Amino acid sequence: MPDASGPVGRHRRPGSTVTAALVAVVATAVLLAGCAGQEQSGSPAQQVSTWVNGGGGSGIGNVEVDARNVDLAFAKHNAPAAIREVCDLLSNDAQTGIGNLPAPDDTLTNELNTAYMDATAAGDDCYNGASGNTKLLARSAAERAKLVTLLATAISHIESVTGQTPTTNTTAPQGDSDPFSGGGT
Repeated sequence: MPDASGPVGRHRRPGSTVTAALVAVVATAVLLAGCAGQEQSGSPAQQVSTWVNGGGGSGIGNVEVDARNVDLAFAKHNAPAAIREVCDLLSNDAQTGIGNLPAPDDTLTNELNTAYMDATAAGDDCYNGASGNTKLLARSAAERAKLVTLLATAISHIESVTGQTPTTNTTAPQGDSDPFSGGGT
């Protein structure tokens, strides 16, 4: 009959459970350290630069372009369905931008979160007002105007931290072209 200390044929060494737990903790710490993004190492300027180049900058650029495309769709008197499409894109890209947060700088994180929340509201109000609700459309226009300032403040902060103008590359609207016409003027 097996004794109460464990299964037959198995002998426990004193401290083996503690050693196994310690090895597991160290292995987990090493794995997690290996998962840390590059934006988590280096100087604050290097961290912010890495974050901007790793997707944070394109997120900013996408929201900037989306807001301009909404304005352009209204200026071109696009159909409500087309306006809803650009408004929805603004909201979606703003939510993607929120997903890129936090930035490696608390001030930048707060500035961009405020900008992206504003962009989401602007896109939602625009989408819901696209069929002619002037109150929602006016509120969306005010939110988009505010968005320009919010994003400029965040970009200025990036410049102050990194000493460089960030690249927020994305596909920009061409002149005053209709975003749904495939280009041209």
